[in-house]
Amino acid sequence: MQDQTKQNRLITVLTLVALVAMISAFFAPIWWVSLTAPNYPKDAFPDGIRIHFHFDVVKNGCSAVGASTRMGSETMQADMGPDSERYNPILDAKKDVNKDAAGLDCVHEMNTINHYVGMFPIATGAPVEKPLAKFFFGFFAVMLLGFITPEGKRRLLVLGGGFSAVAVWMLVHQFALGHLSEHVKNYMAEAATFFNEPARIKVWGDNVTLYSQIAMGGLIAAMVAVVIGVAKFRRFVLLLVLVPSLLPLYFVIEYAGWLWFFGHNMHAWGAFTVKPFMPTLFGEGKVAQFSTYSYPYWGYGLLMVVFVCLTLAMLMRRRQLREADQGLGA
Repeated sequence: MQDQTKQNRLITVLTLVALVAMISAFFAPIWWVSLTAPNYPKDAFPDGIRIHFHFDVVKNGCSAVGASTRMGSETMQADMGPDSERYNPILDAKKDVNKDAAGLDCVHEMNTINHYVGMFPIATGAPVEKPLAKFFFGFFAVMLLGFITPEGKRRLLVLGGGFSAVAVWMLVHQFALGHLSEHVKNYMAEAATFFNEPARIKVWGDNVTLYSQIAMGGLIAAMVAVVIGVAKFRRFVLLLVLVPSLLPLYFVIEYAGWLWFFGHNMHAWGAFTVKPFMPTLFGEGKVAQFSTYSYPYWGYGLLMVVFVCLTLAMLMRRRQLREADQGLGA
């Protein structure tokens, strides 16, 4: 009995560590991609044209340039212009003058590069998954809390109450507050950046709305299925950690799928004709004069922490269930 208590504590600790890592990973950059070329010299573009992929957004990965670089000199000239705030050595002595320093907007720059071969803007990728990602993370978080709650009515209350809260949050956020319609509007505007065919883009926007509604309905159905499964089948509890533990796999599959889409659905607007291709998923590649780099970032390390902790917790719980079944059989 004492050994099982220790095991339960260890399972709880592992699950809570995974929960914290999972929530942190949602706000972290998971993967980075960079392009380098002779016309982007390292002096002016120390990181190349770099972007960071998060679960819900793609962000600029370019850092501010150093003061001794060519771009730094150009920035200094702009800072000395008549509209720039002057530095006061007494009043501003403790001010962090580099706090708001910004590099090139590399998301915009990469979109500009990609459009020459007919690629769609980066923001048009995963138009359903990105805005709904936080609700799926909420779903996973409730599953983990249910996993460490003692079986019986308390576990069902945690799952039922938690899932209800996530579902209400999702429906209010997407429909009552109008975030779904706002997202679709922004998606259509982004899609029209280089390719403006209103009728066709309207169809795309309608599809995003429809598939988003289907995804939300599917998530609510999954919540109901989990509660029923836990209530009916004792070993179903293992799925409460198995499903969230596979987040590293989900991301790679999603990322690879959209890379394939972008490389195989290029529009005729491109100034250059490129045969359909699979952009680099991992490692280094070459497209025309560009060298491409694609690697996991520190957020993916957090996902691996989630995977390891939840796998250990699941195996320990599985062993407990097996021993309990053997005890009943004896």
